[in-house]
Amino acid sequence: MCGICGEIFFSDNKASERRLQAMTETMARRGPDGSGIFVRGPVGFGHRRLMVIDPTEAGAQPFVIGELGLSLVFNGCIYNYPQLRRELQELGHSFRSTSDTEVILRAWSQWGPATVDRLIGMFAFAVHDWKSGSVTLVRDRFGIKPLYYAEVPGGLRFASTLRALLAAGDVDRSIDRVALHHYMTWHAVVPAPRTILAGVRKLPAATIRTYEADGRHSDRVFWQPDFTRSAEDEARPAEEWRDMVLEALRVSVRRRMVSDVPVGVLLSGGVDSSLIVGLLAEEGQRNLATYSIGFEEAKGEKGDEFVYSDLIARHYGTNHHKIFIPSEEMRENLPGAIGAMSEPMVSYDNIGFYLLSREVSKTIKVVQSGQGADEVFGGYDWYPPLAGSSDPVADYAAAFFDRSHQRLSMQLSPDYMADRDESLGFVQAHFAQAGADDPVDKALRLDTNVMLVDDPVKRVDNMTMSWGLEARVPFLDHELVELAGRIPAWHKLAQGGKGVLKEAARLVIPSEVIDRPKGYFPVPALKYIEGPYLDMVRDALTAPAARERGIFREDWLEQLFAAPADHITRLRGSELWQAAVLEMWLQDIGA
Repeated sequence: MCGICGEIFFSDNKASERRLQAMTETMARRGPDGSGIFVRGPVGFGHRRLMVIDPTEAGAQPFVIGELGLSLVFNGCIYNYPQLRRELQELGHSFRSTSDTEVILRAWSQWGPATVDRLIGMFAFAVHDWKSGSVTLVRDRFGIKPLYYAEVPGGLRFASTLRALLAAGDVDRSIDRVALHHYMTWHAVVPAPRTILAGVRKLPAATIRTYEADGRHSDRVFWQPDFTRSAEDEARPAEEWRDMVLEALRVSVRRRMVSDVPVGVLLSGGVDSSLIVGLLAEEGQRNLATYSIGFEEAKGEKGDEFVYSDLIARHYGTNHHKIFIPSEEMRENLPGAIGAMSEPMVSYDNIGFYLLSREVSKTIKVVQSGQGADEVFGGYDWYPPLAGSSDPVADYAAAFFDRSHQRLSMQLSPDYMADRDESLGFVQAHFAQAGADDPVDKALRLDTNVMLVDDPVKRVDNMTMSWGLEARVPFLDHELVELAGRIPAWHKLAQGGKGVLKEAARLVIPSEVIDRPKGYFPVPALKYIEGPYLDMVRDALTAPAARERGIFREDWLEQLFAAPADHITRLRGSELWQAAVLEMWLQDIGA
């Protein structure tokens, strides 16, 4: 797990070690255990390292194999690398390290881009082929590992974080109006390739992009979720789906145990993280480290779910760490959480994951986490209204969008307002694609391909890696997701959502956790903004930089300042917090 970057010129210009160094330095917290730079003519790579697999200098990056004419930088973890290593050894390859990094590069020399289809894990990497001069960028199936890029005169730069690209210079920091429309409408989700900055883009998930030496490039999407199913699948009984899901999840959790350092669990007390703990216990893991976090309550809304995480910790005898964050400490750390964001994100989970990761990283380097289960198994409350819907686009927007296009026009300044309803148009186009006929399946596919990538998955990566902590997400094993796509929607929507997963969980964990009301990461102080929190966001939104930028209509901001708790979005978020996060983030990057 690391931070990667690179500079590519499509000419005789030489890549700059100075710019590569500037980019790698901004990612030091992603990789506190080492750094490296390798330049070969017009192509240069930089790397920051977090030692998890092969914690020796033999696994250092950039990884170069001169006799093969290949160099690579890689961020992530390949869970099936021992099996691939053995296969490559049988084909005559010899290894100088025990790292998964070297496995990728030697596999590339054997199979080329087809290597990606063999990888099980989370990954973003770049390969330079010296002979052809080409550079290939790859991002994993769910975009678990980020990969941003910016076009520059005569070339291209890429990095694990948007901020690394800014450190190298020559980036247009103006606001992308289409991205802003998505941010304000879709709970801060900005689908790839856009970001909120016009000069920065991100490689879509499950994409292989190859740049030739002259700058021409081509893309291949190597995986996508499939929701077509056979007649046999339609008729399969619920008990059989339950058993298949449980077995696939067992395999997924087992895969994510591969490490040369201990692996813990972020334990919220919900079904998903509790099930991970139960399956690790089944695998025989003893003295498992688990971690939970809680905050002060506000307006009578509780700020923790310790009762459930404590239950699981006691049941399995884990080495449990319960972390309580006073309100003042949270407020003091909000600028740090915003500084950890590659893109502005509004979910309250951000500060929770940021502070949780700070504490976890003091004792461990790798954790498993329950993100993805709601999107894969239908756990959100906007899925049931789509069952049998005659207008799934409208019903999805009504349940998920923070505001309508018309309402947005009364909140954004005219200069920043998109010409059309970009977010609704995006959903319409996505729902119209072949391969998902059921309205619920259309929403699950959209959320798996887009929302999941640019909200929960991005949040987990940014916040954990800001403390040098690697988070693994077993519910996003692609074989498990392929299985889930075959399950008819009614099995998922049962029992208030995630029915098939809950039935699988009943065979592993206590029912008290399964039958509890669905919880969310509770940070009530950021929902009901008052006192010093209100002062903080008002200061940001009325600062000279904010007034000069003028994104938001002043009459709307005054309404928010006067009564923050009266302006709550459909997904229980604060409209004031959404506006403030964007402006604080822009000020933090110097835009």
